[in-house]
Amino acid sequence: MRDNAKGGALTEVTFYILLSLYTPKHGYAVMQFIEKNTGGRLLLGAGTLYGALNSLQEKGWIQPCDDAKGRKKEYIITALGKEIAEKELIRLNELVNVASGIVGGTV
Repeated sequence: MRDNAKGGALTEVTFYILLSLYTPKHGYAVMQFIEKNTGGRLLLGAGTLYGALNSLQEKGWIQPCDDAKGRKKEYIITALGKEIAEKELIRLNELVNVASGIVGGTV
C-alpha cells in the first residue's frame, strides 16, 4: 500500500476504508459504502479489500471489533486511524482551496 502517514497522501481507497469504519462494518459493508459514496466510480474486489484491511490492521489504523465472535469479522477505526484520516482531510481541504483559487472556485 502506498500510503504515507508522515504527511504524504493516502490512496483514495485507503481514505474511503478509514471513513467507512467510523462505525463497525464487515468487509462487504465496506465495499458497499465505497461503491455508494463514489457513485459506483470505485468498485473493490474482495482480494483488494481484504489485502487493504490486513495492511491497515498491521499499521494499527483499524482493528477487529471484539463483538464479532461467530459472525462475519467486523472492523472499526482506531484512534491512530482517526488521526490519519483527519490529517488527510486537512491535506485535501488545502488542495481544494489552492485549486479553487487558481481554477476559479466552481467546477
